[in-house]
Parts: sequence; structure tokens; C-alpha cells
Amino acid sequence: MKLDYRKLANQLMFDLSDEEVKELDKEFDTLLKQIELLDTINTDGVEPMVYPFEAPTVFLREDEVDNVLQQADVLKNVKKERAGHILVPKVVK
Repeated sequence: MKLDYRKLANQLMFDLSDEEVKELDKEFDTLLKQIELLDTINTDGVEPMVYPFEAPTVFLREDEVDNVLQQADVLKNVKKERAGHILVPKVVK
């Protein structure tokens, strides 16, 4: 499988040099070899893991709503707002 790095880069709005394309191709080939190596491991009889730790995750807590700012109070501090949303300068062409 050969990727067209230039096309992907163009879609993300940046350019790649010939050297960068060669380096990406080399890194991708290395990644594919590593994945192929993992595919050779016999996992018959191995139970799939949902979470990497056997101990229960008691440190997780329920989200609690706290210190909620009112929309009107927040919008008092913005330069531009439209329909209750903060307008920021466009950062992508």
C-alpha cells in the first residue's frame, strides 16, 4: 500500500519537500513491518482486555457540576459575539 503523502498534505493545507516524502515513506514502511511482526504473535486463548489494569479503577469519580458561569456574564468580557457564541478570528484559510 503506497500513500500519496503530497495529496494528504495538500488536503491539510501544507506542502512537503521530496526529502520529507521519502522520510515519511521510510517511516511508514517501518510501521508496517512492526504491525506485521505483531500479527505473528499467537494470541489463541488470550482473553481480550478492556482496561490495562486488573485492579478496579476506584480513583475515577462522577463528574460534578461546580462553579458554573452564566452565559451573560461570560459574554460581557468578549470583543465579538453572535447568537450567544464567542467569535474568534479565523485561523485557517
